[in-house]
Amino acid sequence: MNRETDVLVVGGGATGVGVARDLAMRGVDVTLCERGGLGSGTTGRSHGVLHSGARYAESDAEGARECIAENRVVKGIAGACVRDSGGYFVALDGDDPDYFEAKLEGCRAQDIPAEPMSGAAAREAVPALADDVERVIRVPDAVVYPSRLVAATAESARRHGARVLPDAPVTDLHTENGRVVGATVDHDGGETVRTNHVVNAAGAWAGRIAEKAGVEVSMQPTKGVMVAIEGVEVDPVLNRCRSPADGDLVVPHDDEVVLGTTSVAVDDPDEYSREDEAVDRMVAECAAMVPALANREPDRTYWGVRPLYAPDEDERGGARSISRGFFLLDHADDGVGGFSSIVGGKLTTHRRMAEAVADHVCDALGVDGTCRTADEPLPGHDDPAELDDLVGEYVTDSPADSDLRD
Repeated sequence: MNRETDVLVVGGGATGVGVARDLAMRGVDVTLCERGGLGSGTTGRSHGVLHSGARYAESDAEGARECIAENRVVKGIAGACVRDSGGYFVALDGDDPDYFEAKLEGCRAQDIPAEPMSGAAAREAVPALADDVERVIRVPDAVVYPSRLVAATAESARRHGARVLPDAPVTDLHTENGRVVGATVDHDGGETVRTNHVVNAAGAWAGRIAEKAGVEVSMQPTKGVMVAIEGVEVDPVLNRCRSPADGDLVVPHDDEVVLGTTSVAVDDPDEYSREDEAVDRMVAECAAMVPALANREPDRTYWGVRPLYAPDEDERGGARSISRGFFLLDHADDGVGGFSSIVGGKLTTHRRMAEAVADHVCDALGVDGTCRTADEPLPGHDDPAELDDLVGEYVTDSPADSDLRD
């Protein structure tokens, strides 16, 4: 079967569906293809934190400002896709006091609301905290439910005219005269899709999609484990107030907490080892903040891979130091027109990433239109039941918030 579309988006995580939504709202004919259920890659295997920017405040001012801006936007448009839990950065006895002060100063410099609290005040608000919590910074972190967010964004794209295809892997990209002009899609017996532009939003798999067009995109996926434990009550997102390390995050859900996470470079985003020792380390490290976690057996675990872009990884010093910022690559610079990749980034900034892509593509295609995705609420934003119906239609294999569907 042959089809035509103005833009083909490859990848159905948060960024990909965000690109489809933004372009469709500008009147562009869009087709989105995802090899599995929407959100089944990095998005659905994340820790599900909607960052306030505080995590990056002292080390990445631009990233922190992006996060606090998008934190506010997502809370405004996504409704019941978000649990507005708030967040604490927790300093324990022995943690570096200078780091705490730098974090607080960075938040204030980036206009991130940040309130210091004594350990006693923090324990009164969150009794599960350890006795040796010395100080806390309260910030507007939140929990985002990736399945609901992706499904609602995809439905918005569809209502604005996009064609959204889960379970439709792109098996080949077609080039003519130095341009990508189409793709072979394994959907409904097979399709050949002709297009004016292809957006590669495949996350950790972006390098593999780029190879199909003869382009190199240097990805360095890193694996991380998340550990869910039931029966421990914590209201805010807890971050250990220290340099990023394993086991410094506790994310509250209704009947469980999710602990994270490691960051270890892998060669293959589909095939990698999953060590029990990493799970044990998450529990032990997070128990320093929440003693009720100590020696608990996980109720479930899941692993994910981050889509880090690392063309200069050797100079950066390893997986944790690779940029969490996003990069928009125009492959006309590589001699292949009609083809762009969006790589890196964070779930919190997915809408901003999509806006950057849509601006670029519309400019390339000569399309007038401005971004409206920050202003129009998502379908079902005020109706959890509608959101969960959309999840059932679009999303499979998304363990980050599977407890909502149990």
